[in-house]
Amino acid sequence: MTTVDFTPGNYRYQPSVFQYSAGVAALPGYRIERVMFRNPVPLRAGFAQIARMIQAAGRPLTSFCACELRSPAPFDDAGFKAFNEVYVGTLTDWGIYNAETRANPVARSNVCPEIAGPPEPSFHAFSFVVEGDAGAPQFVISGSAEARDGSAPYAERIVRLNDTSPDAMREKAAFVLGRMEDRMAAFGHGWKDTTASQAYCVYDIHPFMAGEIVRRGAARNGLSWHFNRPPVIGLDYEMDCRSVSVERAA
Repeated sequence: MTTVDFTPGNYRYQPSVFQYSAGVAALPGYRIERVMFRNPVPLRAGFAQIARMIQAAGRPLTSFCACELRSPAPFDDAGFKAFNEVYVGTLTDWGIYNAETRANPVARSNVCPEIAGPPEPSFHAFSFVVEGDAGAPQFVISGSAEARDGSAPYAERIVRLNDTSPDAMREKAAFVLGRMEDRMAAFGHGWKDTTASQAYCVYDIHPFMAGEIVRRGAARNGLSWHFNRPPVIGLDYEMDCRSVSVERAA
């Protein structure tokens, strides 16, 4: 996997699909800060609030490098594409998304709470790059579920589609954990460098917790398990991870 410098934001990223990158890492001399909203903030209001917070910190909007979204329910393929077209509109206005090349440096997770979710797509958290070397790896890896790469419909790419047996869930988790490892390796990092790992699933993860998650080091600082579904119908297990210097709630 290759990485590309996004100089206006002082970070580099792994190219992926048009709606997000596979992950980001701060360039030398910079670090990443993560802000979690105490309550989900609807997309439009969230972008406005994020802009104010970034600018108040004396940073350009291009320093916006990652976000974590919450949606009401999983999308079908067409609905997911339509939502993403709206989402990247603001990133275009901020000078981040290139509409001509469809290059998007921002990392992202977008999951759906099974209980008491938001009425519309909303921000749960975001990350941005600030000046100052943290003396430790600074990266955010995008959420990934158990779908293989490609342009075919999701149903043709999902690992063990419509199978949530213990054996299938283990296979799905192993695929996703491998995806996390590949993305971190592209930046020269691994689980030993993470400050946090998150899993999104509404099925029992305990049968493979020790063998797949803990033994790999993916729970070295614990594991935040969110009772959420991935964003597309048919997906059952998603993860993301990060190494950031500062985290706060707003």
